[in-house]
Amino acid sequence: MPIMRMKEIREMSTEEQKKRIMELQTELVRQRTMVKAGGAIENPSRIRELRKTIARILTVINEEVEKEKTR
Repeated sequence: MPIMRMKEIREMSTEEQKKRIMELQTELVRQRTMVKAGGAIENPSRIRELRKTIARILTVINEEVEKEKTR
């Protein structure tokens, strides 16, 4: 199950998207640090979901930038 769906991301404002990216990146760094330190994380698939969600948000932001360029 994805953390956020594309529909949810598109409904967010640009500022909310950027804030959410920062939160997700912080969590991703924390998860990766735990793995590198040799600790067992509760949900290993969470790292993959975090990466995918960050990519989804960046995709929507880039789509919006491209729309602005073509206007």
